[in-house]
Amino acid sequence: MFLSSEMENKGDEDVEKLKTKFRSAWHNVKYSWALKSKTSFSRNSPVFLLGKCYHFKAEEDEDTLAEAGREAWNEVPHRGNAESFRRDFASRVWLTYREEFPPLPGSTLTSDCGWGCMLRTGQMMLAQALILHFLGRDWTWSEALNLESLDTGTRTARAAQRLVATLESSLPGYQDPKRPRSLPGPRLQAQGGSQSQGAAEEADGHLRELYHRTLVSWFGDSPGAQLGLHSLVRLGLELGKQAGDWYGPAVVAHILKRAVEQATEPGLASITAYVSHDCTVYNADVIDIHRSKSFAQSSGNPSPLDSQGPTSIPLDTQGPASIPLDSRAVIILVPVRLGEDKTNPEYFNFVKSVLSLEFCIGVLGGKHEQARYLVGFQDDSLIYMDPHYCQSFVDVSKSTFPLQSYHCPSPKKMSFANMDPSCTIGFYSRTVQDYDRISQELSKLLRPSAQDKYPPFTLLAGHGRDYDLSSSLTPEKREWPFIRDPCRATTSMGDFVLL
Repeated sequence: MFLSSEMENKGDEDVEKLKTKFRSAWHNVKYSWALKSKTSFSRNSPVFLLGKCYHFKAEEDEDTLAEAGREAWNEVPHRGNAESFRRDFASRVWLTYREEFPPLPGSTLTSDCGWGCMLRTGQMMLAQALILHFLGRDWTWSEALNLESLDTGTRTARAAQRLVATLESSLPGYQDPKRPRSLPGPRLQAQGGSQSQGAAEEADGHLRELYHRTLVSWFGDSPGAQLGLHSLVRLGLELGKQAGDWYGPAVVAHILKRAVEQATEPGLASITAYVSHDCTVYNADVIDIHRSKSFAQSSGNPSPLDSQGPTSIPLDTQGPASIPLDSRAVIILVPVRLGEDKTNPEYFNFVKSVLSLEFCIGVLGGKHEQARYLVGFQDDSLIYMDPHYCQSFVDVSKSTFPLQSYHCPSPKKMSFANMDPSCTIGFYSRTVQDYDRISQELSKLLRPSAQDKYPPFTLLAGHGRDYDLSSSLTPEKREWPFIRDPCRATTSMGDFVLL
């Protein structure tokens, strides 16, 4: 009787595993679709990317404006700063759906296809903040212009191969060959006239590549990765979200905050995060966080990173060197609502202004139920990075794991009119002095005008506790985004929306 029950349970487990494999196979096909291989860009309008402005029109094009028009991205010649824009965009860290990784906490899921897009966009925003923190805004990857184009044929073939492999593996007695998928690491090229100059530049390149590779490893899809999907899902469980659920931009903001605060990597000791309360940023709270010490700093923990990652980051070198030892950089996350069912056109210019700021780290948003990492714009179109592409698991614990799948060679665009109103805006503040400047610039930007009477969020002096906005709420509810005291106001449908 006991044996029969045990066999029955084993049969149920096998059926569940088979269902998971077929579900994964379907997602592999659905989310391995080809992105438009040709994204149109105008040569006559500036392009903004995370605070930087690019012009594709060269001086010699003045006489050929009538023929310029709009050109497909893959057909834009290397004129003006087109190549600089290509390099800059492709250097941003791209986090997408993955498959075949270890099961997520509280589930048997080994892929986030179909539901993890907002978590992936949150990872991309966090990665951009860490690039600013360790490498600076001017950093670009040496291999950025050598990435393989994600064309239709390649994606379709790979999707078909994954589908066949998944179906084969579900057959009884099938042995997985475990094909090696590692690629050679990026080649570091030294430039310079003299040998000494070349050696110095090569050493600097190696150091920057150390930062780059370690940073990417923190987002690996394994339980030990500090900022990986497994860690974010585990933190989501504390907020009532399960693996397989859709996550809204406000919830992801709080998950990212907890992930940074709870990270044990010494390399992350010099940075933390802050989430606004009810669309309000309290200046004194941000300054206090800047001046607070992490556990690693207060305990005198050595700065070199000696973790499970493939490399280590020496914190006394370039990057956080300009941050005082008694201070920390702050990632400021502001969940906002820019309309009811769709984004109010009056906020389009606000979004453009935000993405033009050098300290902006992008916007978590996208279309309804399709999260995207918004990083720039041209005219009335947003430029974004798309997580809806299923890629295979990469073991980031290996010292030479391939970086190519963590960078996107092709930008995509969408109309401002299609932007979902629920989003989270991110900023990076290195020091208290930086925040003083940031708060001044944002105050000017948020100043109400005749047309725009309701700013998306506000900045107030003092601490949040001074305003006693949630005195009747428990500490847990204070952490939850957009929770208001029912005695003060009713909660509108716009307070919380899942993308």
